[in-house]
Amino acid sequence: MKSFYKFYAAVIALILFIFAVANSILLKIEKGDAGRPYRVEAERLAKEIEEKGLENISLGKYQYIINIDVCQSCSALQGRKGKDRLKEEKVFYEGSGNDYIIRKVGPTLFRFDYRFSAGSGRSNLAIAVNAALGVMSLLIFAILAYIQHNILKPFQSLRQVPYELSRGNLAVPIKESRHRYFGKFAWGINMLRENMEQQKQRELALIHDKKTLVLSISHDIKTPLSAIKLYAQALSRGLYKDAAKKMEIAESINDKADEIEKFVSQIIKASNEDFLNLEAKQEEFYLSALVHKTSQYYKDKLSLVRISFSVGSYEDCILKGDFDRSIEVLQNLIENAVKYGDGHSIELLFAEESGCQLVTVKNSGCTLPETELPHIFDSFWRGSNAGSNAGSGLGLAICRQLMHLMNGDIFAEIQGDAMRITLVFIKS
Repeated sequence: MKSFYKFYAAVIALILFIFAVANSILLKIEKGDAGRPYRVEAERLAKEIEEKGLENISLGKYQYIINIDVCQSCSALQGRKGKDRLKEEKVFYEGSGNDYIIRKVGPTLFRFDYRFSAGSGRSNLAIAVNAALGVMSLLIFAILAYIQHNILKPFQSLRQVPYELSRGNLAVPIKESRHRYFGKFAWGINMLRENMEQQKQRELALIHDKKTLVLSISHDIKTPLSAIKLYAQALSRGLYKDAAKKMEIAESINDKADEIEKFVSQIIKASNEDFLNLEAKQEEFYLSALVHKTSQYYKDKLSLVRISFSVGSYEDCILKGDFDRSIEVLQNLIENAVKYGDGHSIELLFAEESGCQLVTVKNSGCTLPETELPHIFDSFWRGSNAGSNAGSGLGLAICRQLMHLMNGDIFAEIQGDAMRITLVFIKS
């Protein structure tokens, strides 16, 4: 806010400077003779007298000229010299007692008496200019006050929020408001805070469950493991001479090893299920909205890297599921197509089947072996074609779980050199 106040003070100083400059210019104009309107009228009158004659002139249309006087002895004055001429000219020039201008039309001198208040026109102009500047200043101050009250001040109350969230301070809720600019933002931040708090609670519960699971399975593993060790020691010491008994011990060791393998599988399964603990809403949305939002972004993005992107024809319909999650899944598939394709073409294709809407992402240049296709939706699995591409092996696993949460499905197939991954949506 201190920076804004400095800016506010700078604006005030600039406006005062503009006022000072404008008024100094007006003062200079007022002191000068240029542009005085009675001089213009005098020039017009002189020209009109020359063209029409004095008897055809009317002063009704002139604002400042109030009288015209003619020097009757102009010709005589031109021939005379000395004191007589000066005397006659003085009588002519000062005879009216008004302000006047002398103009010569042909051989004749004319005196144009005028009435003009030197300050009236200028003062009116100064008032108008200062009034305009005043209105402009008030408008600027109003805008600055509006920005301060409606944008900067509400933002001040939110500026510490990211810092507090980064420190893990999730306990204090953010005050929601119906503010025009930050109401929805504050609501979103509050939702983010609550979501982070819920996620933290889930993580704590997950850690507790995992520890409990590990301790429980560790205890269960000790029993078969102890038996295996005893059997192994007995065999190593030659305690069993009978071949049938040795076979029985070997089978027991194998059974205990199967028990241990079963416990390990439970740990792996529990870890995967807990890690991919996702949520999805059940709502309705239009297929056209899903396609438009996705294609609008990728048409521009893929054109920059010169990948051909096309959207096939489809009939609009209402789908069931989570719109945001569906966007997330479709974007994930297109990103994979960019990463693992040959960079030539990516297509969005559509089909209908048994009351379901199929949305397929097809990319050219598939290098994944057919034998690895069944594993692409497994957690932490990466194909042999991953190469140096960064990844965690979770993208398609997350896509599958999200589609299942929306009562849909996902499957992949290889056709020639093209990879096709298809999303199955339930139609409303």
